[in-house]
Amino acid sequence: MKKKPAINDLLRVMAKLRSPTGCPWDREQDHMSIRLMAVEEVYELVDAIEAKDDKEMAEEIGDLLLHVVFHCQLAKERGVFDFEKMTRHLVEKLIRRHPHVFGKTKVKDINEVWANWEQIKKAEKHGTRHARKSALDGIPKHLPALMRAEKLVKKARKAKLLDSAKSSLTKRAIAGQLFALAQEAQDNGWSAEDLLRTEIKKRERILRRKETMLQ
Repeated sequence: MKKKPAINDLLRVMAKLRSPTGCPWDREQDHMSIRLMAVEEVYELVDAIEAKDDKEMAEEIGDLLLHVVFHCQLAKERGVFDFEKMTRHLVEKLIRRHPHVFGKTKVKDINEVWANWEQIKKAEKHGTRHARKSALDGIPKHLPALMRAEKLVKKARKAKLLDSAKSSLTKRAIAGQLFALAQEAQDNGWSAEDLLRTEIKKRERILRRKETMLQ
């Protein structure tokens, strides 16, 4: 006898947990209340990957999938989308954004793949409230400050708003400087994370003004 897809069981379990006879905790949750829990699950998955622990990795991927299913159930109850609709949208998007695999587009290297991806994504969002008017748009605001800084620099360089220059410092020297700066900030009673977030906002404003002037 052929087994039913386990995802169907998971969807049923989630619906039961949210039902009037389900779990009191699950019934009280909404998108906002669980939004940051998914971030924690991602970091736990990263830990499992770096530890090369396959058993733990499978468990953490499952925990992350639980959040996907949870949000889909919440959305289904609101009548906006469900797991099936979300998955169908994802499949269509992957096919659409890989014309070099599912279409006749030819690419020479990964750089062309990324260029095509960005063009397709921009076209998809054109005319919507998610349209990206700036080359600097699309960086999640809740990223850790250092990751956000790296994303901003990368986008700015692609848009030729920042010059690329090789540093004479070694990786070890840069790592040492980063740690020393975090330590110095703490010695002064400051949060290095908050300081960098403030600096990023200032630099982003400057880069956006420069972008506007060049257009």
